[in-house]
Amino acid sequence: MVMIRAIIRPEKTDAVLEALMEAGFPAVTKTNVVGRGKQRGIKIGEVVYDELPKEMIFTVVKEQDKDYVIKTIMQAARTGDRGSYGDGKIFVSPVEEVYTISSGIKETTEKLEEVAL
Repeated sequence: MVMIRAIIRPEKTDAVLEALMEAGFPAVTKTNVVGRGKQRGIKIGEVVYDELPKEMIFTVVKEQDKDYVIKTIMQAARTGDRGSYGDGKIFVSPVEEVYTISSGIKETTEKLEEVAL
């Protein structure tokens, strides 16, 4: 399993969530974040905005679905055909275990098992 974290423009959030839903990946967590990329923020007149609003979307998927989910996010989050600065980043990390609190199920890449409380 892998965790995919996508930092995207706020105005692209609905399109990304809809694309993931249509692709069969409805389970996401979303949070508001601020930050800057390589462009070091933006300057408008004499004012520099170095903390730009973004959204971060998290999802955990099976390894075999990783490339499809990344492609889905990229297509929905990209500005125009070629994209532009500030469209965001996608980070992928391995996930060793997942626990479902309500059912007590522990999921690993190999198996599902119930955890005794």
